[in-house]
Amino acid sequence: MPKNSKVTQREHSNEHVTESVADLLALEEPLDYKSSIMSVGGATGGPALKPKEPDEPPDGGDGRPAWNSKLQYILAQVGFSVGLGNVWRFPYLCQKNGGGAYLVPYFILLILIGIPLFFLELAVGQRIRRGSIGVWNYVCPRLGGIGVSSLMVCGFVGLYYNVIIGWSIFYFFQSFQYPLPWAECPFRKNGTQAIVEPECDKSSATTYFWYRQTLNITSTIADSGGLNWRMTLSLLAAWFIVCLAVIKGIQSSGKVMYFSSLFPYLVLFCFLVRGLMLKGAVDGIAHMFTPKLEKMLEPQVWREAATQVFFALGLGFGGVIAFSSYNKRDNNCHFDAALVSVINFITSILATLVVFAVLGFKANIMNEKCVIENAEKILGYVNSNVLSRDLIPPHVNFSHLSSSDYAEMYSVIKTVREDGFAQLGLEPCLLEDELNKAVQGTGLAFIAFTEAMTHFPGSPFWSVMFFFMLINLGLGSMIGTMEGITTPILDTFKIRKEILTVCCCIGAFLFGLLFVQRSGNYFVTMFDDYSAGLPLTIVVILENISVAWIYGTKRFMQDLEDMLGFRPHPFYFYMWKYVSPLCLTVLIIATVIEMAISTPGYNAWVEEQASEQFQTYPPWALAMCYALIIVAMLPLPVVFIARHFNLMSDGSNKLSVSYRKGCMMKDMSTLEEHDETRFILGKNPGDTPSPMPAHRAYLGPGGTSPLENSSPASNSRYGTGNLPPTTPESEL
Repeated sequence: MPKNSKVTQREHSNEHVTESVADLLALEEPLDYKSSIMSVGGATGGPALKPKEPDEPPDGGDGRPAWNSKLQYILAQVGFSVGLGNVWRFPYLCQKNGGGAYLVPYFILLILIGIPLFFLELAVGQRIRRGSIGVWNYVCPRLGGIGVSSLMVCGFVGLYYNVIIGWSIFYFFQSFQYPLPWAECPFRKNGTQAIVEPECDKSSATTYFWYRQTLNITSTIADSGGLNWRMTLSLLAAWFIVCLAVIKGIQSSGKVMYFSSLFPYLVLFCFLVRGLMLKGAVDGIAHMFTPKLEKMLEPQVWREAATQVFFALGLGFGGVIAFSSYNKRDNNCHFDAALVSVINFITSILATLVVFAVLGFKANIMNEKCVIENAEKILGYVNSNVLSRDLIPPHVNFSHLSSSDYAEMYSVIKTVREDGFAQLGLEPCLLEDELNKAVQGTGLAFIAFTEAMTHFPGSPFWSVMFFFMLINLGLGSMIGTMEGITTPILDTFKIRKEILTVCCCIGAFLFGLLFVQRSGNYFVTMFDDYSAGLPLTIVVILENISVAWIYGTKRFMQDLEDMLGFRPHPFYFYMWKYVSPLCLTVLIIATVIEMAISTPGYNAWVEEQASEQFQTYPPWALAMCYALIIVAMLPLPVVFIARHFNLMSDGSNKLSVSYRKGCMMKDMSTLEEHDETRFILGKNPGDTPSPMPAHRAYLGPGGTSPLENSSPASNSRYGTGNLPPTTPESEL
């Protein structure tokens, strides 16, 4: 570049121009702008740019790592989006919200919110090639707090999410026993006699093993009970595995994804085949897919469907943006968005089939047990003349009593002994009641599912497979979460990724000791309820608004056309511009209302009663709940105010593009025409050096956007298009 160029002059002047512009121009590929399809003001000459060095990476010369293959990238996105929630959250929501009827609102909201916003995050990450902080600093510096809030939420979620992986590791190693340690209640010596542990006898063997032998849980959140050393070691192992997986960035995590993303599908298919062979599996699946259409009219169903879509794809965490930032700029991220979203949805359906096939088997086992126990009660009442033998139908055989025979006998006794029936203590033993017992989260994985597996032939093998699957599902999500933390930090501060990764894992383990106290499960519930829900929803709606309304939907669509080589369907224009922001606004309002009307609390395990009991949070814990929300959202107003009053840099020196303080790029009107052309154009329209140049106007969903040569009279800051010189958001 000539020493007397205006860019060089401004760099040495007092005007605020970032050094990254000069760096960008110095690294740019040679361009014969004389023959370019676009020229600025009819310029025909200028100095040649520095040729590209032969050892520069082929992905743009910025030295940024790239995925080894497209398959590796897709598996990484699938591994991040498909997690524990697909196995233990989605089936519960189906059971709770109308069975097959729940799939209708879920699928509709997946189309209206999920896929468009997932496509948006993939596109901005791929185009700008930065983590969450760099991306939103570029789109609008005043809203740069979006990236910081996203990083904060990733940190909170990663802290407790890895605890669940630690629990799975503990159960995994405990599964190498026969019989399984949670198959039967332990005995307690009472003098010369051995009696069943009372706490286990009142609940069940699997429930006792989870609450007492695994967590050794206290009865209140206020009683910490000290560290649980077995869970502490499990958490240490979980963080060690995560650290090894992400220490080299995508070079190491990408290879791990080949196994951690594919192995859970192998296990799910094995469980599905085995589950369908079990007695009662068809009852469970039929119960699952029997639609209760009246449920679709309830607003709560739609709110929970929207929330599940929202979290299922990992929107707002920064992991999606981080993974896509390592792509080449011409990668078809539109196809990726649709593919990963469909795989996620199909995985949820597959996991639901598996869960309800196994729970149908468990329901039949429990129903048969109920029939036997209550039939023995009736036989005892008959033998003691409390009940007349005439009340027993003649065809009933107590040694081979079926569920239908018991139901008939129960109905007769209830009709005849209507006044004193309650004193008999008989239960109806209906299969439907067992199937309606909704379980989710840890209750499904560590209690209900483990209990069902104790009745499997070769139960240790299936238990090992199940918990190894949970470890891999959690590991895939944790890798994406860690990328959402490390990538923006590495982009902002030049730190060795190995050092940063090790420091993050050590710090997270030390902070995670909060969750491996004997009361740690209550803190896991607290973080799950408060640290991510509302803050993440606000992060995503601000992402949507900053792209669609501040940067401009028309300009963004044109950037996508330049990047992808084709114009995305107008459907996305309307979704980003109107529908998605509206849906997210309704979701935020519904979430706030739900938080306001519900009593903050948790389900505490009371040892004396051997059951869960709802308890409200004490004042200090309630303050901690709200502090999680405030801390996660605090960067949004802080960054906005600091940059509005010029109290902090706009972050442009951290990116390969400069900014104008209000929003987007600095005024380029004083640049030389040749310099401006080189800044806007690359070797071809898809190789623009700035991540999101505004060099052509997108005329809307139904319009065309031909390339037009600029003229001195053109009303455009950038030489082409129809944007006024003062407002880059002119289409609003």
